[in-house]
Amino acid sequence: MNTITFSTVSSNGLKMRVAEAGSGPLVILAHGWPESWYSWRHQLTALADAGYHAIAPDMRGYGDTDAPPDVADYRVDHLAADLVGLADHFGAARPTLVGHDWGANAVWHAALLHPQRFNGVVGLSVPYWPRGETSLTTLFKAMHGDNFFYILYHNEPGGVAEAEYDSRPRDLIERMYTSPDTPRDEPLITDPLRSAGGFVDRIGAPKELAAWLTAEDVDYYVGEFERAGFRGGVNYYRNFDANWSLMADVDPIQKIPAAFIAGSEDMVINGADQAALQAGMSAVIPDLRGVTVIPDVGHWVQQEAPEATNAAIIEFLRSLD
Repeated sequence: MNTITFSTVSSNGLKMRVAEAGSGPLVILAHGWPESWYSWRHQLTALADAGYHAIAPDMRGYGDTDAPPDVADYRVDHLAADLVGLADHFGAARPTLVGHDWGANAVWHAALLHPQRFNGVVGLSVPYWPRGETSLTTLFKAMHGDNFFYILYHNEPGGVAEAEYDSRPRDLIERMYTSPDTPRDEPLITDPLRSAGGFVDRIGAPKELAAWLTAEDVDYYVGEFERAGFRGGVNYYRNFDANWSLMADVDPIQKIPAAFIAGSEDMVINGADQAALQAGMSAVIPDLRGVTVIPDVGHWVQQEAPEATNAAIIEFLRSLD
């Protein structure tokens, strides 16, 4: 079993903490919100044992990586440049990208903006869809109106979202890090209007930890956010409109091999099955080498179903050899 080591590296003007294991072709693992390098703890060692050099940074704004002060510092072009910088630091001409949640958004955009720098890309939970005619925040405002929606909440002025999360990091992590079948208490806020309150109390507290999560795991995540705060991660959401404008003249066709992995119960894919996802993404990813939908698994797919996730990632990596 390969062990995980840590270093602080320079990438794109940032100091980034990087967890790594193994040697061989480089695989970069990008986490999402509200996560950490630790979200890839099962993948780091499995990829190392399979003959790869796996690295998982704390993304910008998280953990022990720098958190730039301006909202614009969290646009997708900066996230993509961070990944290019990691490839440069480790001397990899064309590594493979793997990303979950916001990390998936980062790796999809890195592949679009820098296709010559990467040999393949795997998205987890968030599929690749090309830029639409209307920005997502405009669509969300039309859909939700005065009702609460967490992405619109993250875009409210004054830092209200991170203020709530910073005051209750354990409550947020424990309520979000669950499986679809985790028994819960009733939410304290059931009124759909935004005026009824923030986010945490709209999520029922779990009656027990999910089988894939230990108390020590929760403590680690909570400690990371107690130290670094939530502002960096929330700032990713504040760039939806900027990202939409930024990508207006970028060819939306993915030019490198790709794959997608999700849990069947992940709300992000909204019940789409393997065939529907394959058909939708094939139009914009000519070399889509696989879509894996893991039954009865929710959003935290690489933690909930590490063996199936690892197998799908390694199968894709072998296809690049």
